Amino acid sequence: MGRVNIAALAALVVVAACSERAREVRQESALRELVQQRIPGVERATGLRFKETPKVGRRTRDQVRDYIVRKLDVEMPPSEMSAIESAYKLFGFIPDSVNLRAAILKLLGEQIAGYYDPDSTMLFVVADVDSFLLRTTLSHELVHALQHQYLPLDSLIRQKRQNDRAHAAQAILEGQATLAQTLAMMPELKPQDLPSFWDQRTVLNEQQAQMKEYAGAPLWLRETLVFPYLAGADFVRWYESRHPAQHPFGSAMPVSTEQILHFDRYAMGDQPVNLTFTGPAPDSVRYEDGLGELEIRLLFQQLLHDLTGDRATPLAQGWGGDRYQVLGTDTQRLALVWYSIWDDTVAADRFQRSLKRVWPQDRPGRKARIERLSVDGRPGVRLIDAPPEWPHWSALPTVKATRSRLP
Repeated sequence: MGRVNIAALAALVVVAACSERAREVRQESALRELVQQRIPGVERATGLRFKETPKVGRRTRDQVRDYIVRKLDVEMPPSEMSAIESAYKLFGFIPDSVNLRAAILKLLGEQIAGYYDPDSTMLFVVADVDSFLLRTTLSHELVHALQHQYLPLDSLIRQKRQNDRAHAAQAILEGQATLAQTLAMMPELKPQDLPSFWDQRTVLNEQQAQMKEYAGAPLWLRETLVFPYLAGADFVRWYESRHPAQHPFGSAMPVSTEQILHFDRYAMGDQPVNLTFTGPAPDSVRYEDGLGELEIRLLFQQLLHDLTGDRATPLAQGWGGDRYQVLGTDTQRLALVWYSIWDDTVAADRFQRSLKRVWPQDRPGRKARIERLSVDGRPGVRLIDAPPEWPHWSALPTVKATRSRLP
C-alpha cells in the first residue's frame, strides 16, 4: 500500500512539474509576443530600426539583485568603492554611518523592474511586475537594446575617473529611453506636447518617497539616480527638435552635466576645462575625480538643506571644470584638495563666498581653507579640508588647465 502511495505521489510531482514548465513556456511566449508588439512604437519614437530582435527573459527579485551585485563589483571593485565612499563622505554627500555599496544595492534592488544586459544582449523583466509596468519597462529596455546595436554602451558608462562626463553620457542613454518609452506608450502625443521632465522631479520625489529605500537614501544618491532619466529626456527632446533625424551619439555626445542642464552651453560648444594634477603628490592619492555642475549643485543643496534646489542652483552656475584628490592612507585622517575653474570672476567669487559660508569649518579634528586663485589665467577656487596636523599644508598639489577635448 505504501508503495502505491509513493508511486501516486511521484506521478503527481511529475505532473505538477510538467504543468509548471508548460506555464513557464506560455509566459515566455507571451513575453516574446509583447516584445514584438512594443518594437514598432519604440522604432517610431527613436527613429532607429532594430538590426535584430533582442532576446527577452524573466528574472526573480533575487536574480535581479545577484545581477546588480555582479555588475557593481565589475564596475566598482571593493577597493574602488571604498575610495569613492571616502571621497563622498569628505564632501558630505553621504553620512559617515552609511555603507555606500549596501545603500546602492538596496536602492537599485527596490527600483529596478527590468534591465538590458549588454554582455548577453538580452533584456530581462522582473517576474512579479504588473501589466502596465511590464509594458512600460519593456518599452524602456528595448530602447537600450536598440542603442547597443548602434553604440558601445559599456564603454560610455564605465569611464574611470571622469564622473561628470559619465553622468552626461548616462543622461543621453536613459533620457532617450525615457522619452521614447513615453511616446511609445502614448503614441497620440508629440514630443512638444510633453511637459518638462526635469520640472516634474518634485512630483516624482513625492511619489518615490513612499518607497522605503528611496525615502531613506541620501539626497545625492536619490538625485543622481533620477537625473539621467529626467534631465536627459529634456535634453534629447531639445536636441531632436534642433537636429531632426539625428541622435546625440558619437562626437555629438554631451561631455558634461552643464551641457545637459543648459542647452545653450551645448549649442555654443562650451567644453569643460580639463584640470590635471601636476608634479608628485605630497601624499598617497587614495582617489581622484571631479564633481561637475550637477554634483556641485547637490553639494550646496546638502549644505544649505535646500530640498528644492532653488537656492543651490545659481551657486553652481558658471562652472568651467573641477578636479579633486583624496590624499592619505589612514581612512580616519584623509585630506581633500579640490580645485574648480569658473567662467568668470563673478561666478568664481560667488562660489568661493558661498562655499566658505556653508562649508563646515569647525569639525573636530578638521581644518578647512577656501581661497580664490588663478589657474593658468582662469578664475579658480581651491578647497583644502584636512587634519590640522596634516604635514602637507605648505606643499599642496597643484593643477594645470587645458581646453582640449576629453578623449
